Amino acid sequence: MNGFLNLLKPPGMSSGAAVAVVKRLCGEKVGHAGTLDPEASGVLPIMVGRATRLLDYFTDKSKSYVAEIAFAGATDTQDAQGTVIEKCGRVPDREEIEGILPQFRGDILQCPPAYSALKRDGVPLYALARKGQMVETEGRLTLIRQLELGEKTGKDGYMLHVDCGSGTYIRTLCHDIGRALNAPSHMRFLLRTRHGSFSLENAYTIEEIQQAAAEGHLAKMLLPLDHPLQGMPLIHVPPRFGKMALNGSKLPGRLSGDIPEGEKFRVCLEGRFIGIAHRSGEEIRFDMGLTGGDA
Repeated sequence: MNGFLNLLKPPGMSSGAAVAVVKRLCGEKVGHAGTLDPEASGVLPIMVGRATRLLDYFTDKSKSYVAEIAFAGATDTQDAQGTVIEKCGRVPDREEIEGILPQFRGDILQCPPAYSALKRDGVPLYALARKGQMVETEGRLTLIRQLELGEKTGKDGYMLHVDCGSGTYIRTLCHDIGRALNAPSHMRFLLRTRHGSFSLENAYTIEEIQQAAAEGHLAKMLLPLDHPLQGMPLIHVPPRFGKMALNGSKLPGRLSGDIPEGEKFRVCLEGRFIGIAHRSGEEIRFDMGLTGGDA
Protein backbone atom coordinates (compact mmCIF):
# COMPACT_ATOMS: atom_id res chain seq x y z
CA MET A 1 0.00 0.00 0.00
CA ASN A 2 1.30 3.43 -1.00
CA GLY A 3 -0.59 6.69 -0.57
CA PHE A 4 -2.11 9.07 1.95
CA LEU A 5 -4.71 8.30 4.58
CA ASN A 6 -6.70 11.32 5.71
CA LEU A 7 -7.21 10.59 9.40
CA LEU A 8 -9.65 12.40 11.69
CA LYS A 9 -7.55 12.28 14.86
CA PRO A 10 -9.61 12.17 18.05
CA PRO A 11 -8.73 14.22 21.14
CA GLY A 12 -6.68 12.36 23.72
CA MET A 13 -4.49 10.55 21.16
CA SER A 14 -1.01 11.68 20.21
CA SER A 15 -0.02 11.92 16.56
CA GLY A 16 2.57 9.21 17.19
CA ALA A 17 -0.07 6.87 18.61
CA ALA A 18 -2.25 7.46 15.55
CA VAL A 19 0.66 6.48 13.31
CA ALA A 20 1.22 3.34 15.39
CA VAL A 21 -2.42 2.28 14.91
CA VAL A 22 -2.23 2.66 11.12
CA LYS A 23 1.15 0.91 10.98
CA ARG A 24 -0.26 -2.12 12.80
CA LEU A 25 -3.20 -2.25 10.41
CA CYS A 26 -1.34 -1.93 7.12
CA GLY A 27 2.11 -3.35 7.89
CA GLU A 28 3.86 -0.60 5.90
CA LYS A 29 6.22 2.21 6.74
CA VAL A 30 4.03 5.02 8.08
CA GLY A 31 4.51 8.66 9.08
CA HIS A 32 2.40 11.76 9.66
CA ALA A 33 2.42 15.30 8.33
CA GLY A 34 1.84 18.24 10.65
CA THR A 35 1.77 17.17 14.30
CA LEU A 36 -1.41 17.74 16.30
CA ASP A 37 -1.18 18.05 20.09
CA PRO A 38 -2.76 15.08 21.92
CA GLU A 39 -5.80 17.06 23.11
CA ALA A 40 -6.40 18.60 19.67
CA SER A 41 -8.50 16.87 17.03
CA GLY A 42 -8.96 17.03 13.29
CA VAL A 43 -7.18 16.37 10.02
CA LEU A 44 -3.92 14.45 10.32
CA PRO A 45 -2.48 13.28 6.97
CA ILE A 46 -0.92 9.83 7.37
CA MET A 47 1.77 8.87 4.85
CA VAL A 48 1.81 5.17 3.97
CA GLY A 49 4.62 3.32 2.18
CA ARG A 50 6.37 5.42 -0.47
CA ALA A 51 4.31 8.44 0.51
CA THR A 52 6.67 8.91 3.48
CA ARG A 53 9.23 10.25 1.00
CA LEU A 54 7.03 13.09 -0.22
CA LEU A 55 6.52 15.37 2.80
CA ASP A 56 9.17 17.88 1.73
CA TYR A 57 7.47 18.26 -1.65
CA PHE A 58 3.97 19.22 -0.44
CA THR A 59 2.88 22.20 -2.52
CA ASP A 60 0.40 23.50 0.05
CA LYS A 61 1.31 23.33 3.73
CA SER A 62 -1.27 25.87 4.90
CA LYS A 63 -3.74 24.87 7.61
CA SER A 64 -7.18 25.90 8.85
CA TYR A 65 -8.42 25.65 12.42
CA VAL A 66 -11.40 26.31 14.65
CA ALA A 67 -10.19 27.18 18.15
CA GLU A 68 -11.74 28.38 21.38
CA ILE A 69 -9.96 31.16 23.23
CA ALA A 70 -10.80 31.23 26.94
CA PHE A 71 -10.35 34.43 28.94
CA ALA A 72 -10.05 32.37 32.10
CA GLY A 73 -6.36 32.97 32.76
CA ALA A 74 -3.02 32.20 31.13
CA THR A 75 -1.51 28.72 31.60
CA ASP A 76 2.07 27.47 31.47
CA THR A 77 1.28 25.35 28.41
CA GLN A 78 -0.97 27.99 26.79
CA ASP A 79 -3.80 25.45 26.60
CA ALA A 80 -6.36 23.93 28.96
CA GLN A 81 -4.01 21.12 30.01
CA GLY A 82 -1.64 23.45 31.84
CA THR A 83 -1.56 25.16 35.22
CA VAL A 84 -2.99 28.65 35.52
CA ILE A 85 -0.11 31.07 36.05
CA GLU A 86 -2.03 34.33 35.70
CA LYS A 87 -5.70 34.85 36.39
CA CYS A 88 -8.00 36.95 34.26
CA GLY A 89 -10.24 39.47 35.97
CA ARG A 90 -12.46 40.32 33.02
CA VAL A 91 -13.82 39.01 29.73
CA PRO A 92 -13.34 41.36 26.75
CA ASP A 93 -16.39 42.09 24.66
CA ARG A 94 -16.68 41.33 20.96
CA GLU A 95 -15.82 44.86 19.88
CA GLU A 96 -12.58 44.84 21.89
CA ILE A 97 -11.45 41.52 20.48
CA GLU A 98 -12.30 42.40 16.89
CA GLY A 99 -10.41 45.66 17.32
CA ILE A 100 -7.20 43.84 18.26
CA LEU A 101 -7.33 41.07 15.64
CA PRO A 102 -5.88 43.08 12.71
CA GLN A 103 -2.46 43.13 14.41
CA PHE A 104 -2.46 39.31 14.32
CA ARG A 105 -3.18 39.02 10.60
CA GLY A 106 -0.50 38.74 7.96
CA ASP A 107 3.14 38.07 8.82
CA ILE A 108 3.53 38.02 12.60
CA LEU A 109 6.29 37.08 15.02
CA GLN A 110 5.58 34.17 17.37
CA CYS A 111 7.64 32.75 20.21
CA PRO A 112 6.87 29.00 20.28
CA PRO A 113 5.66 27.75 23.67
CA ALA A 114 8.10 26.13 26.10
CA TYR A 115 5.83 23.08 26.13
CA SER A 116 6.31 22.13 22.48
CA ALA A 117 7.92 19.41 20.38
CA LEU A 118 10.67 21.74 19.20
CA LYS A 119 14.08 20.43 20.20
CA ARG A 120 17.03 22.03 21.97
CA ASP A 121 20.25 20.01 21.66
CA GLY A 122 18.16 17.04 20.54
CA VAL A 123 15.77 17.17 23.52
CA PRO A 124 12.10 18.22 23.07
CA LEU A 125 11.31 21.46 24.88
CA TYR A 126 8.33 19.88 26.63
CA ALA A 127 10.69 17.32 28.21
CA LEU A 128 12.90 20.12 29.55
CA ALA A 129 9.87 22.08 30.75
CA ARG A 130 8.53 19.08 32.67
CA LYS A 131 11.86 18.90 34.50
CA GLY A 132 11.52 22.55 35.46
CA GLN A 133 14.06 23.71 32.87
CA MET A 134 12.12 26.44 31.12
CA VAL A 135 13.93 27.38 27.90
CA GLU A 136 13.34 30.73 26.23
CA THR A 137 12.37 30.36 22.60
CA GLU A 138 13.30 32.75 19.83
CA GLY A 139 10.61 34.54 17.88
CA ARG A 140 9.97 33.33 14.36
CA LEU A 141 7.89 34.63 11.51
CA THR A 142 4.61 32.95 10.67
CA LEU A 143 1.71 33.84 8.38
CA ILE A 144 -1.91 34.28 9.47
CA ARG A 145 -3.93 34.52 6.26
CA GLN A 146 -7.33 34.81 7.90
CA LEU A 147 -8.39 35.35 11.50
CA GLU A 148 -12.07 35.81 12.31
CA LEU A 149 -13.98 35.95 15.57
CA GLY A 150 -16.83 33.46 15.90
CA GLU A 151 -19.60 32.97 18.42
CA LYS A 152 -19.27 33.48 22.17
CA THR A 153 -18.97 30.27 24.19
CA GLY A 154 -20.04 30.15 27.82
CA LYS A 155 -19.17 33.01 30.12
CA ASP A 156 -15.53 33.53 29.10
CA GLY A 157 -14.87 32.04 25.65
CA TYR A 158 -15.06 32.85 21.95
CA MET A 159 -14.47 30.77 18.85
CA LEU A 160 -11.72 31.74 16.44
CA HIS A 161 -11.48 30.74 12.78
CA VAL A 162 -7.86 30.68 11.59
CA ASP A 163 -6.20 30.06 8.24
CA CYS A 164 -2.44 30.08 8.60
CA GLY A 165 0.92 28.98 7.27
CA SER A 166 3.02 26.06 8.43
CA GLY A 167 4.61 26.33 11.88
CA THR A 168 1.90 28.47 13.47
CA TYR A 169 1.01 27.70 17.10
CA ILE A 170 -2.68 28.38 17.65
CA ARG A 171 -2.34 28.16 21.44
CA THR A 172 0.36 30.84 21.27
CA LEU A 173 -1.97 32.94 19.12
CA CYS A 174 -4.69 32.64 21.79
CA HIS A 175 -2.17 33.50 24.52
CA ASP A 176 -0.86 36.55 22.63
CA ILE A 177 -4.36 37.87 21.88
CA GLY A 178 -5.14 37.79 25.60
CA ARG A 179 -1.90 39.55 26.42
CA ALA A 180 -2.64 42.29 23.88
CA LEU A 181 -6.05 42.81 25.52
CA ASN A 182 -4.62 42.73 29.05
CA ALA A 183 -6.94 39.78 29.65
CA PRO A 184 -4.86 36.59 30.24
CA SER A 185 -6.16 33.73 28.11
CA HIS A 186 -5.41 30.25 26.82
CA MET A 187 -6.65 27.88 24.12
CA ARG A 188 -9.41 25.61 25.42
CA PHE A 189 -10.30 23.68 22.24
CA LEU A 190 -8.69 23.06 18.85
CA LEU A 191 -9.98 21.40 15.69
CA ARG A 192 -7.91 21.32 12.50
CA THR A 193 -10.31 21.43 9.58
CA ARG A 194 -7.76 21.45 6.75
CA HIS A 195 -4.12 20.66 6.06
CA GLY A 196 -3.29 21.69 2.52
CA SER A 197 -5.36 19.50 0.21
CA PHE A 198 -6.60 17.30 3.09
CA SER A 199 -9.93 18.45 4.53
CA LEU A 200 -12.30 17.45 7.31
CA GLU A 201 -15.03 16.50 4.83
CA ASN A 202 -13.19 13.43 3.52
CA ALA A 203 -11.32 12.36 6.68
CA TYR A 204 -11.80 8.92 8.26
CA THR A 205 -12.13 8.13 11.95
CA ILE A 206 -9.96 5.52 13.66
CA GLU A 207 -13.00 3.25 13.91
CA GLU A 208 -13.72 3.52 10.16
CA ILE A 209 -10.09 2.71 9.36
CA GLN A 210 -10.06 -0.29 11.68
CA GLN A 211 -13.27 -1.61 10.15
CA ALA A 212 -11.91 -1.18 6.61
CA ALA A 213 -8.76 -3.06 7.57
CA ALA A 214 -10.81 -5.89 9.11
CA GLU A 215 -12.84 -6.15 5.90
CA GLY A 216 -9.72 -6.11 3.72
CA HIS A 217 -10.24 -2.83 1.85
CA LEU A 218 -8.08 -0.34 3.73
CA ALA A 219 -6.15 0.35 0.51
CA LYS A 220 -9.32 1.85 -1.01
CA MET A 221 -9.18 4.64 1.56
CA LEU A 222 -5.75 5.79 0.40
CA LEU A 223 -5.41 8.95 -1.65
CA PRO A 224 -2.94 8.88 -4.59
CA LEU A 225 0.75 9.53 -4.00
CA ASP A 226 0.60 12.87 -5.79
CA HIS A 227 -2.55 14.07 -3.99
CA PRO A 228 -0.69 16.78 -2.01
CA LEU A 229 1.36 17.74 -5.08
CA GLN A 230 -1.47 19.06 -7.25
CA GLY A 231 0.07 22.53 -7.36
CA MET A 232 3.21 21.10 -8.97
CA PRO A 233 3.47 21.05 -12.81
CA LEU A 234 3.05 17.69 -14.52
CA ILE A 235 4.66 16.08 -17.56
CA HIS A 236 3.78 12.81 -19.28
CA VAL A 237 6.72 10.71 -20.46
CA PRO A 238 6.20 8.95 -23.81
CA PRO A 239 6.28 5.13 -23.50
CA ARG A 240 9.51 4.92 -25.53
CA PHE A 241 11.29 6.62 -22.62
CA GLY A 242 9.52 4.46 -20.05
CA LYS A 243 12.44 2.24 -19.07
CA MET A 244 14.74 5.22 -18.64
CA ALA A 245 12.18 7.00 -16.49
CA LEU A 246 11.55 3.99 -14.26
CA ASN A 247 15.30 3.60 -13.75
CA GLY A 248 15.63 7.25 -12.78
CA SER A 249 17.88 7.98 -15.76
CA LYS A 250 18.24 11.43 -17.29
CA LEU A 251 15.61 12.28 -19.90
CA PRO A 252 15.63 14.76 -22.82
CA GLY A 253 14.95 18.27 -21.56
CA ARG A 254 12.42 18.95 -24.33
CA LEU A 255 9.93 16.64 -22.59
CA SER A 256 9.43 19.28 -19.88
CA GLY A 257 7.90 21.73 -22.36
CA ASP A 258 7.87 25.33 -21.14
CA ILE A 259 8.41 24.56 -17.43
CA PRO A 260 11.22 26.89 -16.28
CA GLU A 261 14.65 25.39 -15.68
CA GLY A 262 15.12 24.30 -12.08
CA GLU A 263 11.40 24.20 -11.23
CA LYS A 264 10.29 20.84 -9.87
CA PHE A 265 7.50 18.92 -11.61
CA ARG A 266 5.67 15.62 -11.37
CA VAL A 267 6.53 12.89 -13.85
CA CYS A 268 3.86 10.47 -15.06
CA LEU A 269 4.24 7.39 -17.22
CA GLU A 270 1.10 5.91 -18.81
CA GLY A 271 -1.05 7.78 -16.28
CA ARG A 272 1.02 6.66 -13.30
CA PHE A 273 2.93 9.08 -11.06
CA ILE A 274 6.54 7.87 -10.92
CA GLY A 275 8.57 10.71 -9.42
CA ILE A 276 9.61 14.34 -9.14
CA ALA A 277 12.20 15.92 -11.43
CA HIS A 278 13.57 19.20 -12.77
CA ARG A 279 15.23 20.35 -15.97
CA SER A 280 18.91 21.27 -15.91
CA GLY A 281 20.12 22.55 -19.28
CA GLU A 282 19.12 20.01 -21.90
CA GLU A 283 18.43 17.23 -19.41
CA ILE A 284 15.65 16.20 -17.05
CA ARG A 285 17.03 14.93 -13.77
CA PHE A 286 15.07 13.09 -11.11
CA ASP A 287 15.01 14.53 -7.59
CA MET A 288 13.07 11.59 -6.28
CA GLY A 289 11.80 8.48 -8.06
CA LEU A 290 8.93 6.17 -7.16
CA THR A 291 9.51 3.14 -9.31
CA GLY A 292 7.78 -0.23 -9.27
CA GLY A 293 4.47 -1.66 -10.33
CA ASP A 294 2.49 0.10 -7.60
CA ALA A 295 4.16 3.51 -7.64
